[in-house]
Amino acid sequence: MTELAPCPQCASAFTYEMNDLLVCPECGHEWNQEDTQTSDEGFVVKDANGNILNNGDSVITIKNLPVKGSSQSIKAGTKVKNIRLVDSDHNIDCKIDGFGAMALKSEFVKKA
Repeated sequence: MTELAPCPQCASAFTYEMNDLLVCPECGHEWNQEDTQTSDEGFVVKDANGNILNNGDSVITIKNLPVKGSSQSIKAGTKVKNIRLVDSDHNIDCKIDGFGAMALKSEFVKKA
């Protein structure tokens, strides 16, 4: 028995096949199985405005971000150059002047 892909909208594991489509019984979403197999090649990271980020991009923080273990925080409007994307909770690795190596969440930055 082959394992079917979970629903891309609600992540439900109870998907089933109907003709050429996969169907989610919980949210009603229907999608083509071939589309999900080709899109699994890499992950997509989007900023707070929905723009797709790439390795090497520059971003700007949109709010003050507290730094764990430091009395200082990263101010809103700080420009961060040459980001590197990683597949984890904090999906941006970078170096910030005055702070050093840092991991940021993409929801708190916008593309510069």
